[in-house]
Amino acid sequence: MPIWIACCLAHETRCVNINLLHLSSKKAIDAALMMQQVFPHISFKREVTIGHLLLDVDCACGVLAKVNPPIRPRSDVEALWEAVLNRKVDWIVSDHACCSSEQKYSATFPKNIWLAKSGFGGTEYLLSGLVSEGSRRGMSYNHMAELASWNPARRFGLRAKGDIDIGFDPDLVLVDPHESFVVRADKSESGQGYTPFEGQELNGRVKSTFLRGRLIYHSGNTVGAASGRYLRRPTATP
Repeated sequence: MPIWIACCLAHETRCVNINLLHLSSKKAIDAALMMQQVFPHISFKREVTIGHLLLDVDCACGVLAKVNPPIRPRSDVEALWEAVLNRKVDWIVSDHACCSSEQKYSATFPKNIWLAKSGFGGTEYLLSGLVSEGSRRGMSYNHMAELASWNPARRFGLRAKGDIDIGFDPDLVLVDPHESFVVRADKSESGQGYTPFEGQELNGRVKSTFLRGRLIYHSGNTVGAASGRYLRRPTATP
């Protein structure tokens, strides 16, 4: 229903670009694709999160995986992957909504889902999760790069991002696709103190990261001073 409402409002207000974010179920994917047929003049983009691609309701993480929209049954996870592999999803994100253990769940009732806060950190495992599970399902590295870099950069007007070419910022990540590791919260750089991905074995460890050509991360350690900067999105498409 929220997807239909958003699309109908876009049509009535002549909004030509709509991003349908955090699609988490087969019904959501089907509704998003149906709306593209109903309103062909609207440019729809469809997004899923790595959490909804790696977790399901039977995972052992319990309240730690509480998020909006909620983690779904395995059948929905498989439907999301089918949409990803069929190029019906435009990008995959982490939805990094980090909160500490004290905020996440009740100390008195730690298993009470209704007292748990929604959201968890995911940026750290986005690329490794995509490489690991995507490779197992036959995805090409080019497709992964499109979903993680090229497509979102184009949509949001970041014209110097998302590709390796003349005129683009040399933002690069070096990944060993064959190195595996087990996710452990106590090995994370995050101050969150937990992760719903705890105990998952992922392939594809990030070895080095370059920002605008400068090494900022290598072998598990940040390198040099912070050098990030705000990127203004163009207000008009050329």
